[in-house]
Amino acid sequence: MAMHVTIISPGIYTYGAMLIGGIIREAGYRVSIRRDLKAAPADTVFLSLYSTQHLLDPGIREFVKNHIEKGGACYAGGPVSAYPEMVLGELGCSGVVLGEGEKTVLQLLSGSITELERGVAYKDKKEAVILPVSEPVSVEKRPLPLIPDDIGTQNIRGANVYIETHRGCLGACTFCQVPRFFGHAIRSRDIEDILQEVRAFKKKGVSRISISGGTGSLYRSIGNQLNPSAFIDLLAGISEIVGKNNLSAPDIRADCITGDILEAIRTYTIGWIFFGIESGSDRVLNLMGKGIKISRVSDAVAECRDHGLHVAGSFIVGYPTESDDDYTLTKDFISKESLDDVFISIAEPIPGTPLARMVLKTPDEKNPAFMPTTGEYRPLGLTVGEARCFDLMQHADMYKPGLHVITDQIYDAYLTEAKKQGDDIRAVTGLLHRYYGTPG
Repeated sequence: MAMHVTIISPGIYTYGAMLIGGIIREAGYRVSIRRDLKAAPADTVFLSLYSTQHLLDPGIREFVKNHIEKGGACYAGGPVSAYPEMVLGELGCSGVVLGEGEKTVLQLLSGSITELERGVAYKDKKEAVILPVSEPVSVEKRPLPLIPDDIGTQNIRGANVYIETHRGCLGACTFCQVPRFFGHAIRSRDIEDILQEVRAFKKKGVSRISISGGTGSLYRSIGNQLNPSAFIDLLAGISEIVGKNNLSAPDIRADCITGDILEAIRTYTIGWIFFGIESGSDRVLNLMGKGIKISRVSDAVAECRDHGLHVAGSFIVGYPTESDDDYTLTKDFISKESLDDVFISIAEPIPGTPLARMVLKTPDEKNPAFMPTTGEYRPLGLTVGEARCFDLMQHADMYKPGLHVITDQIYDAYLTEAKKQGDDIRAVTGLLHRYYGTPG
């Protein structure tokens, strides 16, 4: 009987987990996929972990411990593989699949982890052995993902699934893991391969599909040059299958748009664009490595509206050294632009990023994630980062088009969210200090 493999993607079915499942299935193994920890008995389990918070989850730790005690193998992969020492130390798993794991997972299923020469990390006695990936994988052609029967019940920012059209990012944002995980070079998939996959998702009950990849308009770009016609063909092809009301291509850099691209988004999708704006301060944007000034973002918002598009934006507050003046500039930008939707987060030091290294060098008393606020929210016991997050959520609501009333229920929800983000970020910072040192 063929080996039984279970893939677990806690909370949501990530595209990466489904992709790996399809590759394992094509290789002839029995494979199932779950988004909970109630896995059916399996010889091998692959955990697809997309958040540092997973390493702090007691349920995941207990699952790994129990599965290994029963004689099974349990490997972790996904974005968390960028910091294997932390994964091995916190979860005690059999090993870590590093980076792009398409080839590595099959090697693990056919042999011992100690026989592999690259792409894995494991403990040898008490020492971590880390064998980095040597080269990126080709994404042009690959098997269909392992699509679960209940994929249609999933909701990620309004979509059932985010599909991958390419890998890599031209940007160098200091808080982002994408270019460090996939590289800067753009590797695009074959359009017919993508459309075949879209049909498979639709057949399984998916109604809303979204394009991921960091910046959708980088599809088939050549060097630093956009390839608008390729991106437009992609949108047109997917829209023909699912309908424009069921397709979104939200995540776009403000400096990666053209008139033709915006018109295609209006014609073939639900008509929303999501810019990672992050700050209204050029000083902070420079610190973040965004490679763009806030004036260019304002121009991009205006261009989108000229094409009849809705514009949402994400903002990061509490970045180390962010001043009150920097924060005020962010509030001013939101007031001026009246974005259709706004998402606020406190700067999270994702391990392996320049931001994480910056946080490691920043004493807690100078880190907004730890510094108690002295402003109007002091009675709530918030940190500077939490206070700015809470304040900006309310501020953004005041300037969204249409009437938005901040009720007691909304106020409490925003406060709870700000506090949760603060707790999560301090926990991640604690892990960083534990594994990668403390300020001197």
